[in-house]
Amino acid sequence: MLKLSDIHTGYGDVKVIENVSLEVREREIVNIVGANGAGKTTIMNTISGLLLPWIGMIEFQGQRIDGMPAFRIVEKGIAQVPEGRKLFPTLTVIENLRMGSFVRRARTHRELSLEMVFTLFPILKERQQQTAGTLSGGEQQMLAIGRSLMSMPRLLMLDEPSLGLAPLVVREIFTTVTKINENGTTVLLVEQNLVQSLSLSHRGYVLENGRIVLQGTGKELLSNDETRRAYLGIKG
Repeated sequence: MLKLSDIHTGYGDVKVIENVSLEVREREIVNIVGANGAGKTTIMNTISGLLLPWIGMIEFQGQRIDGMPAFRIVEKGIAQVPEGRKLFPTLTVIENLRMGSFVRRARTHRELSLEMVFTLFPILKERQQQTAGTLSGGEQQMLAIGRSLMSMPRLLMLDEPSLGLAPLVVREIFTTVTKINENGTTVLLVEQNLVQSLSLSHRGYVLENGRIVLQGTGKELLSNDETRRAYLGIKG
């Protein structure tokens, strides 16, 4: 479904990722893991068109998308839930959700998509007339995911969805990510809650200093002592 080939990019004159090649197959959950500053968000932003690759190629469903503007990439079926949620705090829950459905193919299915989001996140239905800025952190993360789902993505990219959330809410978010995947949406995940995220992932890539240094199934990466110690920061 998604293929990155030898991607190099960065900000200004500073190279952040180098020689990154990875693949996300249809209906998979794929996790990119690594320390802070390794380049995980840079990869996400490059896929979504917010950052242009200096070198390399990105293909989505057999079509080259590197160089396309971000709104075209959303129209192709890629949606990103950014780190920090980036909601419209003065708009209501329902208004934020509707903002996610302005691509052409999503507009005609807006009401069905709303029902799907409310089924996944019943609390959002209860809070639909509440402004986004007054929601709890967990509710805001649910809203950010729901807004992206409103575009009817084929590939959903989640950047640190558990950041700053209580453990019980984190479990709920990951359970919902699994449901989204089981309903047919492919997921690319960047997440520092490594045990939970790799446990639900089909495959993972370990990023260190802007390079892919290891790859394998989620279980393989979790059970690899060297990976756990050197790259994931897990002892034992």
